[in-house]
Amino acid sequence: MELVTPALEHKQAAWEYRQECLDCGESSIHGSSSFSEAVDYESWLAKINRNERVASPGWVTGSVYFAIVEGRIVGTVAVRHYLNDALLNDGGHIGYEIRPSQRRQGYGKQMLILALLKCREFGIERVLITCDKDNIASAKTAMSAGGKLENETTGEDGGIVQRYWIGL
Repeated sequence: MELVTPALEHKQAAWEYRQECLDCGESSIHGSSSFSEAVDYESWLAKINRNERVASPGWVTGSVYFAIVEGRIVGTVAVRHYLNDALLNDGGHIGYEIRPSQRRQGYGKQMLILALLKCREFGIERVLITCDKDNIASAKTAMSAGGKLENETTGEDGGIVQRYWIGL
């Protein structure tokens, strides 16, 4: 697996990934900087490239990557360069989504490990990972990378969010 910065050459594969997520009932694609709401691929690319340098109001700067295995997009990963109050409560430094047809194959752990390496490159020494309390797979993934549960909070949707910290 490798994390690659989205580019024009990924357009067709990216739209297929997006459609699979939407067809499976995903309301948003985590770790994609709103790819599910994109009007077109080129505008989304411009948005994520701009967001690496300049944060939109209410957002933080961050980097988005495609997780690629054998030439296929298996997921998206967002690494947020710092946290605002909202992300400190619910969102954290890293967000990710695994393609529905590729889940339960260990890709989440691989993506998280690679995302933690990116965090280190950005100078982040302590990484926050959050997940809904009922998302057992994400909690196990965070713990497998050394995540320590700090506490539980209430998310924007009213659900319980678990907050895991990983020291780099």
